[in-house]
Amino acid sequence: MHAGFRMTPMELRTMVLSCLYAVVLGQGRQLSVLECCEDGRDRGLKGNDCSILPLVSSDHTCMIAQKQCCEATVESRFCEVGIKTAKQKESCERPFTQSELLENHFFKVCCDCCVLGRTLAAQSLGCGLQGMLLGTLCEHTARACCSQRNTTTETTKAPYFAKNIEKDKIEINVTVKPKEDSRPCKDSICAQLCLGDGSCGCHDGYQLKQDAVSCEDVNECLTGNHNCFFGLFCINTEGSFRCQRETGCGTGYELTDNNRCQDIDECVLGTHNCGPEFLCTNTAGSFRCHPKESCASGYIQDAIGSCIDINECVVYTSPCPPGQTCINSLGSFTCRRNTVTCGRGYHLTEDGARCEDVDECRAGGVCGGHGCINLIGSYRCECRVGYIFNSITKLCEDINECRHYPGTLCAHKCENTDGSYKCSCTSGFKLASDDRNCDDVNECEKNPCSQECANIYGSYQCYCRRGYQLSDIDGITCEDIDECALPTGGHICSYRCANTPGSFLCTCPTTGYTLAPNGRSCQDIDECATGGHTCSVSQSCFNVQGGYRCLSFECPVNFRQAAPGNDGSVRCIKSCQPNDFSCPLDPVHLVTYTVLSLPTFRDFTGPEEIVFLRTVAVANAAPYPGSTDVVFDIQSADDQLSFDVIKSTYQGMIMGVVRQVKPITGPKDIIVEVAMNYVKSGVVSHRNIVEIHLFISAFWF
Repeated sequence: MHAGFRMTPMELRTMVLSCLYAVVLGQGRQLSVLECCEDGRDRGLKGNDCSILPLVSSDHTCMIAQKQCCEATVESRFCEVGIKTAKQKESCERPFTQSELLENHFFKVCCDCCVLGRTLAAQSLGCGLQGMLLGTLCEHTARACCSQRNTTTETTKAPYFAKNIEKDKIEINVTVKPKEDSRPCKDSICAQLCLGDGSCGCHDGYQLKQDAVSCEDVNECLTGNHNCFFGLFCINTEGSFRCQRETGCGTGYELTDNNRCQDIDECVLGTHNCGPEFLCTNTAGSFRCHPKESCASGYIQDAIGSCIDINECVVYTSPCPPGQTCINSLGSFTCRRNTVTCGRGYHLTEDGARCEDVDECRAGGVCGGHGCINLIGSYRCECRVGYIFNSITKLCEDINECRHYPGTLCAHKCENTDGSYKCSCTSGFKLASDDRNCDDVNECEKNPCSQECANIYGSYQCYCRRGYQLSDIDGITCEDIDECALPTGGHICSYRCANTPGSFLCTCPTTGYTLAPNGRSCQDIDECATGGHTCSVSQSCFNVQGGYRCLSFECPVNFRQAAPGNDGSVRCIKSCQPNDFSCPLDPVHLVTYTVLSLPTFRDFTGPEEIVFLRTVAVANAAPYPGSTDVVFDIQSADDQLSFDVIKSTYQGMIMGVVRQVKPITGPKDIIVEVAMNYVKSGVVSHRNIVEIHLFISAFWF
């Protein structure tokens, strides 16, 4: 049913009555598939809704044929309207309602695809539709409209839509009254028709050749001038065409020349599979096999023709008179007189003529200690509290209160007993005074834990003081935590860690370090500040991590020492001697000695910036002519090339950064000499030398 479709109660009642009437009619005889299709086609021409057709037969194949032929007819009708609209308006707009979704679909597809075909013809793109997957209906429509526009103009040649599916050819007889005293067709050489003006013409289904005399067949299947609707395909014939089914007729039927399905008589053709003991009888779309020989009275033939016994006692409703019992035998049956049989709860009277009630309660013991009440033909037990009477076994059975009233009798666990029940508690609880609820047990009163205990509902929890952890084995004992052995133990103490019961102790190297107030870190002892060094008066004491160095720097020849720096560095300024003509030519203007204490970098992962060399040269993103640039270069270092220098900027000025690029394990003393070349217009104007004395400690702290 289409979306939005609604029926009034009267319409619904009419449709239901029609369907019931059609089913009743269909039960009279089996309709062929072709008759079901013709019924659907007629209803499609009348505009009926193909999704709610009245049933003409209960056969599923018939319903399929009826619906598909109806939809094919609707498609053909509205497809022709869509093609006509496309040719007249070149537009496919059409108002419709919700109940016309199927009709509008066919109209829209044929109209749009016809516009597509005419557009291809107008643009001379051909009618082959190469590379376009349009579907069967759209492809046929587009080809037909494209071919019509390409062959001839629509005003000069009439379309061939008047042809009939039943007829292969419709001839047109043309009679033209000649003018008086004029016989232009007297000696005509026209192949088919001579018109009144002496020109030649052709019958319907032909067209005039270029010689204007001969006629040739028109292939209506290529030009689209046919009326084969959906489900049929076009086959061209001489002067006409015919429509052939795309699908067959189904099992048991064959397609005739008039495009109809007729029954195949398998019995006549000998295509049946009936055995030699059977006769073949043809039916619509199939056949039936019937046995040749009949069986004797009391027997019936099975599917393979064998005679089997008829059980008359089962087949017939009352084969014997009242008071007698039917007994089956081969080919017949016998009747035997019934004897008096008493049912359960009754016994025969002394004369054996009738049955009387048995008093089971008088016999005693039938209810197992419970009360007993005799009934006609039976008895009933009056059960004590906690029991229930079973009418099948006639016994008093215990009531399982725990199963019948789950969760209502006991707070925790319920245990059924004979005639009653008993409550119990889970671990950590004890039964209350009402024998139903459970009270929590305070296990901590018995001191089950080695250190601390906390009672919780239904259980208890042991926990330990700081520095201890609960045992994974019994959950009661507290074990000492070896903090030094933990995954983070290497980071608890700066140097070494010693475990103690419930805690740990950090230690530092024996010389050069002292333990910090936090008890974990090792602090360097500044021997230069405390006076614990042995440097002479001429030497300067420089504190390093874990020790000190006595340093004494002397300026090279032609250099004099400037004021010493606060960080222990010494600056030597160029000072040439008189009459030393080579000294001014030396580009080195300044030599700086500096010292630096470094740890051994633990887990070295990348370059570490250790020294920053500031200059007075302005950093320019795009150097201009005459500007000063600074080029940094390491003159000497260790053999492993563990250092490099890169150029950077600081507050708009050029700055060099000396980096440690490889891991170094101390203790080790290294001198790194860095040259700072001031370049102007591609020429080194002067050079400053920085000599860095590095003292690398054996420790990371």
